Amino acid sequence: MALIRSLLFNIFFYGWTTLILLFGLPLMLGPRSWLYHLGRFWVRGIMAALGLFCGLRYEIRGLEHLPQGAFLVAAKHQSAWDTLIFSLLLWDHSFVLKQELTWIPVFGLYLIRAGLVPVDRKGGSKALRKMVARAKEAVAEGRPIVIFPEGTRVAPGQHRPYQPGVAALYSQLGVSVVPVALNSGLFWGRRRFAKQPGTIILEFLPPIEPGLNRKVFLQRLESAIEERSRTLAQSKGQ
Repeated sequence: MALIRSLLFNIFFYGWTTLILLFGLPLMLGPRSWLYHLGRFWVRGIMAALGLFCGLRYEIRGLEHLPQGAFLVAAKHQSAWDTLIFSLLLWDHSFVLKQELTWIPVFGLYLIRAGLVPVDRKGGSKALRKMVARAKEAVAEGRPIVIFPEGTRVAPGQHRPYQPGVAALYSQLGVSVVPVALNSGLFWGRRRFAKQPGTIILEFLPPIEPGLNRKVFLQRLESAIEERSRTLAQSKGQ
């Protein structure tokens, strides 16, 4: 049953995405806010379809921890779901994402026009400097920035070393960092077609203030995200 329901969701997802991309093209001639309204409309449709076809819903906790103005969100990454939900939670945010996504026909144009931060993961220090420069522009505009510190999706209960990008942004931007724990991989796993019914929990944790030593910052960030994500995975959100 889960396979059939997931198939129905995938049919909807690709059809819905194609319609949004094509009919939204004229909006790229307007201000960036038009694209964010379009993006939210797109994601709301996807979330509704997940609930309808797959019985998969979500709960957001800790919104009171979000600062005003520009800040950095450092989130656990377990599922494709994680790349969608922040469009509903943050307005006019920027996103650190792999450069290859901007090469996707049509979709990549939307990403560029939305002012996101592409990163060449094989570009070394040069790519890191370019990422920081783009992020500084977003902060100057008062925009929150989302980054996945591990750089890729990781199964629940596991983690990879945190990449240098999050530490570089923390030290260079001078803004608070809000850790995010979640358990989305329990229901929509990496490279898994079937999506399981249930409730995904995403939790914003207390922010980490700017100005800490790089090593201390990474220890606090990793401890906060990993411990809470592990708890959410073990208790299935309780």
